[in-house]
Amino acid sequence: MSAVALTGSSSAIVTRTNIPIGGMTCASCASRVEKSIRKVAGVVDVSVNLATETANVITAGDVKRSMLEAAVVDAGYEVPDMKVADQRVSSGKNASRSPSLLGFLEFSDGVKVIIAALLSLPLVVPMLLTPLGVHAMLPANWQLALATPVQFWLGARFYRVGWHAVKAGTGNMDLLVAIGTSAAFGLSLYLMWRSPVAGAPAEMTHLYFESAAVVITLVMFGKWLESRAKRETTAAIRALQALTPPTANLIVGGTEHAVALADIQVGDLLRIRPGERFAADGVIAVGQTHANESMITGESLPVAKAVGDRVTGGALNDEGLVDVRVIAVGAESTLQRIVRMVEDAQAQKAPIQRLVDKVSAVFVPVVLLISLATLIGWGAVTGDCKQGILNAVSVLVIVCPCALGLATPAAIMVGTGVAAQRGILIKDAPALETAHNISIVAFDKTGTLTEGKPTLIDAEAHHGTRAELLSLAAAIQSGSEHPLAQAVLNAAAQEGITFNPANNIRALPGRGVAAEVAGVTYYLGSAQLMSDQRIDLQASTAALERFTVEGCTVSWLASEDKLLGVFAFGDAMKPTATAAVKALHHIGIRTVLISGDNAAAANKVGAALGIDEVHAGVLPKQKAALVASLKVGGSGGKSVVAMVGDGINDAPALAAADVGIAMSNGSDVAIETAGITLMRGDPLLVAAAIELSRRTTAKIKQNLFWAFCYNIIGIPLAAAGLLNPVIAGAAMALSSLSVVTNALLLRRAK
Repeated sequence: MSAVALTGSSSAIVTRTNIPIGGMTCASCASRVEKSIRKVAGVVDVSVNLATETANVITAGDVKRSMLEAAVVDAGYEVPDMKVADQRVSSGKNASRSPSLLGFLEFSDGVKVIIAALLSLPLVVPMLLTPLGVHAMLPANWQLALATPVQFWLGARFYRVGWHAVKAGTGNMDLLVAIGTSAAFGLSLYLMWRSPVAGAPAEMTHLYFESAAVVITLVMFGKWLESRAKRETTAAIRALQALTPPTANLIVGGTEHAVALADIQVGDLLRIRPGERFAADGVIAVGQTHANESMITGESLPVAKAVGDRVTGGALNDEGLVDVRVIAVGAESTLQRIVRMVEDAQAQKAPIQRLVDKVSAVFVPVVLLISLATLIGWGAVTGDCKQGILNAVSVLVIVCPCALGLATPAAIMVGTGVAAQRGILIKDAPALETAHNISIVAFDKTGTLTEGKPTLIDAEAHHGTRAELLSLAAAIQSGSEHPLAQAVLNAAAQEGITFNPANNIRALPGRGVAAEVAGVTYYLGSAQLMSDQRIDLQASTAALERFTVEGCTVSWLASEDKLLGVFAFGDAMKPTATAAVKALHHIGIRTVLISGDNAAAANKVGAALGIDEVHAGVLPKQKAALVASLKVGGSGGKSVVAMVGDGINDAPALAAADVGIAMSNGSDVAIETAGITLMRGDPLLVAAAIELSRRTTAKIKQNLFWAFCYNIIGIPLAAAGLLNPVIAGAAMALSSLSVVTNALLLRRAK
């Protein structure tokens, strides 16, 4: 559980709780659990994911987990590892019930499928041999003895969950199976009763015990295969969780001690040998090595690490013996934050899923009506009530609301998992679904397309010496972490220039900084800042022209009444920036550069990379408005815009875009605002994220298409008597399995 203060209230606390749920089989089940949890006082929102079999609940105030678990039990489902006694107490009513009809005969799902198959085989084999002229039907009493445990022991879950659905005034797949197989079983009992000799061979009175038993067996087998396939959709998360070693080598007083990972604290010193994984996030204190971070960032090549460099817990230490000072553990570690972000994305519903939920809510009642109409229609038209019952059973059995419920979440789970393995973190399902429609990608320049580590190219003094100018600028920038400030400080350090820190330093967003040195106020920043202070820049005209031609970023330093000098900064482009823009153009996306730099510097970068549109001199507060204007478009049409940035000043623009994409080497504010985070800060991943979104969305549409097709084609065939219950049961089992299997094909995406 995690809690944050609710906006506008100091007392209300918003808590996010994930609850595992057992026993759900279709979208109707998920919908009923959601309705039950929503009735709990204090629940703000709830999203039940059929594929992950979890409920993601947001509550305000003091809402105990036991209350939410009780709501799940009241809906007719189970909370794994929750004791039955706890369920009874928390629900406030008689929630006691056995886990199965015969609690003393509990087996795994796989074993139950085998038992059901062994009991059903003697019933179905004679039926298959009949067309070959071989009559080997078992006596009716034997058929009853074989079919009864399948129907009422192994199939008890269908009755139990179906009954809860009836009490809740809804329907689900279990209810359809329970009604359909009960009808076939009941018809067989009736025919046995009508038979002159109950123990006569079955060929004398054809019974349908095999239909009921085989349908239950096939549905159980399909759900077992489906559950195994669903586990594969979370393989990426399990692989990430398995990266952290269970123990670490803690150095205390120069001596190594093997300790459990849970005992590591921030500030501890750990020794990592070649071939071992880093146990926690930290900074290299002693030694140097190469770290393989491929499972975390998607970067295939090892990254050189030396003293002072940061390492990520879970990464593999390739070659060197190093000591690492721990800076983050547990839930605050990079790896756990990645896992948490992917799990949150998988727990949320994509917009298209909400439409599917609405369809599923009326799906089962409509099918029940169609089944009833089939029964009445066959009885009225042909007078063959027995065939009418079988056709009605086929209608009930072939329907598969579980395929509809799995179509979207299964694809999203695989898509987000594959993305995480490739260094692309998708924060929520809506971002993944929206990204496939992106038509414009807007880039920030510094730190996004460039290295974000500008260097001081030149400094020209108009009053005093260059050393004095650089010393004054370093004093003003001494308290700043801005990239240009670091470039000034690095240049001063390299040239051995000393300075006294300034006082009363004030950041001027989008313009620069003001500070006092020896009682005099100085301004360092853009031409806009100089204009605001009415500083004449005429003296720097020649230098400005020279620096502009070179594509440099220019800053000026002035006192309250005169210009003191001008600085030129350069920033190398990232090696993959050109390829990133080409990749976007290749998939039909227009590129835009939005920069706070001067027009010459921005245009030079835009031309070098082949960017379609360049906007220079844009202040942070103007970036969001510019992104909004790109969404509208010049012709009044709508465009889906992605904004790619890394700084705090990019956060408003990231929020304004349809999809915000942040570089992981950027600020936490940018990462929190964005819907997608690129773990290795590579702009080439932008096109990869969009392409993966397109493939995931395509899988969702394919899954929904086939899920609907199974029903649109199967229901009329069953109603017309062209499908017997056994074939209908096989088709239903196949539909769910095919949806999950199709989603798993995303894992092969390159």
